[in-house]
Amino acid sequence: MGSEMCIRDRNKVARLALQKHSEEFNRKEFRLRTLFDKNSNRFSEYSLSHEGLLLDYSKNFLTPETIALLLDFAEQSQLPAAIAAMFGGEEINTTEERAALHVALRTPAAETNTPEVIETLDKIEKLVAQIHNGTWTGYSGKAITDIVNLGIGGSDLGPAMVCDALSTFSNTKLSVHFVSNLDPSHLQNTLKDMQAETTLFVVASKSFATLETLKNAEAARDWLLRKTDATATAKHFIAMTTNLRAATEFGIEEQNLFPLWDWVGGRFSLWSAIGLPIALAVGMDKFRQLLAGANSMDKHFREAPLQENMPVILALLSFWYREYFNAHSSAVLPYSQRLNLLPSYLQQLCMESLGKSADKQGTPIEHNTGDVIWGTAGTNGQHSYFQLLHQGTEFIPVDFIAAANSDVRGNAEAHQHLLANCFSQSLALMEGKLDADSIHKVVAGNKPSNTLLLEELNPYNLGMLIALYEHKVYALSVLWNINAFDQWGVELGKKLSTKVYAAMSTEADQDNLDESTQGLIEKIKYWKK
Repeated sequence: MGSEMCIRDRNKVARLALQKHSEEFNRKEFRLRTLFDKNSNRFSEYSLSHEGLLLDYSKNFLTPETIALLLDFAEQSQLPAAIAAMFGGEEINTTEERAALHVALRTPAAETNTPEVIETLDKIEKLVAQIHNGTWTGYSGKAITDIVNLGIGGSDLGPAMVCDALSTFSNTKLSVHFVSNLDPSHLQNTLKDMQAETTLFVVASKSFATLETLKNAEAARDWLLRKTDATATAKHFIAMTTNLRAATEFGIEEQNLFPLWDWVGGRFSLWSAIGLPIALAVGMDKFRQLLAGANSMDKHFREAPLQENMPVILALLSFWYREYFNAHSSAVLPYSQRLNLLPSYLQQLCMESLGKSADKQGTPIEHNTGDVIWGTAGTNGQHSYFQLLHQGTEFIPVDFIAAANSDVRGNAEAHQHLLANCFSQSLALMEGKLDADSIHKVVAGNKPSNTLLLEELNPYNLGMLIALYEHKVYALSVLWNINAFDQWGVELGKKLSTKVYAAMSTEADQDNLDESTQGLIEKIKYWKK
C-alpha cells in the first residue's frame, strides 16, 4: 500500500510539471512552425524508423523539455515494468484475472512456449491448402468459391480490415465476405448471388453464444438447408470457438472447430484462428508474414528505450493532448484506399480498451481517459470534414498514414499526387494562413499531426502497423492506470437487450422498464399489427 501511495504521489508531481509546461504552448505568440525555424534538425530528432515504417512526430507541441517531462511521467507510471509484465504473461487483465497474451500468437515457433498456438496455425494451414487446391468440397462435390465470415466486433473488424488492405495479394479464385450486423439485410445482400453448394461459412464466436453471430449463423444454416439437406451443414460450416458442445450441437463437426483462448481479447484476436479468413484470402505464407511483422513490432516495443520506442511516443502524445489540451477526439487518416477500414478497426481497439472511468485499484478517475477515434481514407476526407480540422474550434490531433510505393502499377503520377496531398495537409494544419484579406479566410494552423510512412503496404508492414497501435493502446492504459483488456460496458447492453426483447415479444411485464422504452415498445407493437 505504501509503494502504491508513493507511486501516486510521484505521478501527481509529474502531472503538475506537465500542466505548468503546457501553458507555454497556449500562449498567443506560440507557433508550431517556429520550432522548425529554431532547429534545422527537427525532423531527424523527432522521427523514428523501424524496418519499413517511419514515424515523423516533428509536427507536435514538443520541445526537449516536453519530451523529458513526458518520459519522466512514463517512468513514474512504471511503464517499463508494465511492458515486461505483459510479455511475461502476468495477470495484467486484473478485473478478469487473466493474462493478455496476444503477442504469443505471433511469436515464432522456435521462441514460443505456447505449443497450442503452433498446432492451431498448422491446422489452419492444412485447411487453407485443402480449400485452395479444391480437395475440400461442398456437399455436391464442387470446390468452394465463397467464404462468408459470421462474426462481430473483434471477430469481424480485424479480419475484414486486413483482407481489404491486402486485397492485391488475394487468391483470385476465392471471394471472402464478412457479415456482422444483426439486421437481416446484411446477410441477405451478401448471399443473394451465391451458390449454396460452393459457399463455406466461418462462425467466429468465442462463446458460440454472441447474439448477432448466432442469429446470423442460424439464418445461414436455414438458407443452406432450404437448398440441400441436413447433412450439408458438416461440409459448409467451420467455427472458431471455445464452446465445442454448442458448436457440435449446431451441426459443425469437431474436426472443423478451431480453438480460441481466454488470454486473447476479441479486439486483439486477428492473429489467432479468428484470422482464418485472412489466410484463406491471401494464403498462409502471407498470413505468416503478417504475424512476422507484428512480432517485429513486439520486439521493438519490448526492447527499445522509451525515447526511441514508437508505441510509447505515440501513447505519450495522445496522453499529452487528451490531458492538457482537452482533445476530445483524434483523426486517423490513411492516404490509401486499401486502408479505408483501418479507422473503424482502431475505433474498437482504442475506444473499447480505453473507455474506462475507474482505475485498476477501483478508484473513480478524475482526469480524462479514452479518445474518440474517427477518420476515412484520404483524399476523400479533404472534401468532407477537413474544413472542420482547418477552421473549426475543436483541437483534433491527426495521424496521417501513407505508403511510399503504390500497389497499383503503371500510375505513378496519381500516387505521387496522393502523397503530395497527404504531406500538404499536415503542412497546412501546422502553418495555417494568417495573412488573409478576410477573417473568413484565416486558417489558424498550430494543429499537430503525426505521419506514419510505410515503405509499401504489404503483409509484413501491415502487421507492424497494427501491432504499433495495439501497443500504443496498452501504453496509454498504463499511463492512465486503467485496464485495457475488459469491456464491462459492452456486457451491460447485451443483458438489457434480453429484457427488452422479452417485453417486445410477449405480454411480459414492462413495469421494470422506463417510460421511454415502454413507449417505444408499444409503438412498435402498434405498427406491427
